[in-house]
Amino acid sequence: MSLLKTDPTTAPQAPKTKSREWADSLIFAIVAATLIRWATFEAYTIPSPSMENSLLVGDYLFVSKLHYGPITPQTPLQVPLTHQTVWGTGLKSYSELIQLPTYRLPGFSEIKRNDVVVFHVPHETQFPADLRTNYIKRCVAVAGDTLEIRDGQVFLNGKPGVTPPGLQTTYFMQVDNPNDEVLAALRSQGVVDYDQPGGMPQAVADADGKFGYAISCTKAAADYFQKQPYVRSITVIQPPVQLFPDAADFRNSGAMSATPRNWSLDNYGVLPIPKKGQTITLSPANAAIYFKIVARYERNLGVTWKDGMIYQNGKMLTSYTVKQNYYMMMGDNRHNSEDSRFWGFVPEDHVVGKAVLIWLSIDPNADFWHKIRWSRLFSIIH
Repeated sequence: MSLLKTDPTTAPQAPKTKSREWADSLIFAIVAATLIRWATFEAYTIPSPSMENSLLVGDYLFVSKLHYGPITPQTPLQVPLTHQTVWGTGLKSYSELIQLPTYRLPGFSEIKRNDVVVFHVPHETQFPADLRTNYIKRCVAVAGDTLEIRDGQVFLNGKPGVTPPGLQTTYFMQVDNPNDEVLAALRSQGVVDYDQPGGMPQAVADADGKFGYAISCTKAAADYFQKQPYVRSITVIQPPVQLFPDAADFRNSGAMSATPRNWSLDNYGVLPIPKKGQTITLSPANAAIYFKIVARYERNLGVTWKDGMIYQNGKMLTSYTVKQNYYMMMGDNRHNSEDSRFWGFVPEDHVVGKAVLIWLSIDPNADFWHKIRWSRLFSIIH
């Protein structure tokens, strides 16, 4: 008689416990959701009025990563090094940050003029690009374009660009008597001030002591108010701001252009948009335009700014070849949008995706019964 020995390599495994099955399912769901969010679609909400009236505060969007292609993570990896690597330092452990190259997987579309785009804001230099605040703006110019704005009208390569239908401008509307009739008219024309209770604009006095309302609205609404008997005048408000490239390094340093342009929000340019492979001759007249490209966006080392010129390792740069494409992004609420006119170009590797669909819209100023903007549900973004 012989004993049959069980081969441990072929013995049946014990069935998974219920808790293990739940844990495996949860891990799979998290990994699948992460991959879907990274590679296909991601949900966003609109928190500010910089894109009104095209997008409203309280709109919930789907943003497609498939259009331009998903991009690999840009957060540096913390890599542990062995004790032998740092022998003699007295350290028992050591690590360093390594920035891996960034790649964009193929998409089925290029970034085009007039696309509504989500991107990592360029000026938050304290974070890697993919940990920064996400902005949503309209792409008004692509790499290789020449941008100019004249009296609020965008011109590309000398020709008028497309004007979005929801484009807004900020006006001061002087009235004889701020009253309920005026407020009703503002409401009927869709004028909202999200900083005020109920979203209704409040009457204020301008620098000359004239009473009225500072409002952001479409040109059609402004034309309507211009014809009303209670309106004395309606004029465009031009806030005095310092713009790119006079301020070469928005919020990060005091780097200023050696050749001030004194552009305004409505009269801006002529500004060339850098294109991959383009070689730029640098001079005090244009160095401020390219400073952040050389110093930050393209990860060159030893770059500094001195006397209106770009230096690398102490040597003045007189030319530079651009390594990626760049874009100009602007909000549709043109006087109430911090955008490329303030901080310059958006690098291609900062672009997240294209906003394609509003799946829900909630009015923050409406009562319970009118909270949902039903007409905006499942509407395509243009």
